[in-house]
Amino acid sequence: MSGNHYKGHEVSCCIKYFIFGFNILFWLLGMALVGIGLWAWSEKGVLSNISSITDLGGLDPVWLFMVVGAVMFILGFAGCIGALRENTFLLKFFSVFLGIIFFLELTTGVLAFVFKDWIKDQLNLFINNNIRAYRDDIDLQNLIDFTQEYWECCGAFGADDWNLNIYFNCTDGNPSREKCGVPFSCCTKDPACGQLTPPAHEQKDHINVKGCVPQFEKWLQDNLTLVAGIFIGVALLQIFGICLAQNLVSDIEAVRASCVIT
Repeated sequence: MSGNHYKGHEVSCCIKYFIFGFNILFWLLGMALVGIGLWAWSEKGVLSNISSITDLGGLDPVWLFMVVGAVMFILGFAGCIGALRENTFLLKFFSVFLGIIFFLELTTGVLAFVFKDWIKDQLNLFINNNIRAYRDDIDLQNLIDFTQEYWECCGAFGADDWNLNIYFNCTDGNPSREKCGVPFSCCTKDPACGQLTPPAHEQKDHINVKGCVPQFEKWLQDNLTLVAGIFIGVALLQIFGICLAQNLVSDIEAVRASCVIT
């Protein structure tokens, strides 16, 4: 009838452009992290010899940049394009992917609490493997040095753990000038720190004798409120993003349905 007016659904511009603007930052940041990772690999010659990736005995910190950057890039791309083009497939992909990440984070937190002793053993094994590979990768070396300096620690559970490294161990056949020593990142402010002979507890005036695992546990206990606040904030942000994406999907589908009806 000519006298009747049909009020159709509308896509919320606020939600649409909020999702777009929020995710474009993640998209650009993800691209930057991937770029930094590729640049670091090119500096180390990994891009010219891909097989060298498997030669490292410990963690290559560049992987952290690459993985985090790739995830942020994918999420940012799906969120940006999905919101801008009102593409329900990309928006659903964005919300499902974000939901999976949230679930994995929650599961990891629960398992870490339940199996904390096993996690502690695995952390010890992880640190010791990286101690063995200390001189094999400059990025790994810088990461270990930063960790030991920041937490004022040495090794996984003590300075003697550096006997695992071929350059620092005290075996008779070790020709290294660093034999029976520790990295300078283990040193206290005492300038006398240099080539030290284990056991480490006799060198407490020169090096940090506490291990990084106990120091990390202590740091967590001292900063429990801050750590919990960060995790809760990230979780709420993820839930907020999922809700906004689903809301936008509902608006788009409602508009399409109203167009079909009219």
